[in-house]
Amino acid sequence: MPAATPRSRAPHRCICASPTPRRRRSNRRRCWHDRQRAVTPQALAALHARCFASPPPWSEASFLGFLDDQTCFLLVDPSSHGFLLGRVAAQEAEILTIATDPSHRRGGIARGLMAAFEVEARRREAETAFLEVAETNAAARALYAACGFTEAGRRPGYYVAEGGARIAAMILCKSLA
Repeated sequence: MPAATPRSRAPHRCICASPTPRRRRSNRRRCWHDRQRAVTPQALAALHARCFASPPPWSEASFLGFLDDQTCFLLVDPSSHGFLLGRVAAQEAEILTIATDPSHRRGGIARGLMAAFEVEARRREAETAFLEVAETNAAARALYAACGFTEAGRRPGYYVAEGGARIAAMILCKSLA
């Protein structure tokens, strides 16, 4: 994601993904906490657009709205090739969106962001985590299963695919207690 320029909106401060607690293979990317990194809503929307064609990617205004919400938090991989937007309310954490640049997938970025999400959600006293994923997104479902999420329900026709086909969303959850 590009750095903020003097003409862009003031950047939002973010929390960056921390290392996963388990032992890593040497080829995995390392992450660290850094509360001084700045990421703009424009940069988030641009990366989201590279990752999602359908459902439509989120706009800069959508990200700005979430970033202004005190219940939300942003986790950004130090390489700036991935991010996760989450929130905690009433002891429930939710992954709103997670994105990894398509040219940098399968390198541990998303797994690192998921681990950092759990740390931040627990720090904010969440007891349960939720997310929604298209039932056709096998790669994301495999990641979430590897991270301990299980199916809690479905939302039929939640997503609209290219061409107008409706796809069910799987609601996944994980205990953080």
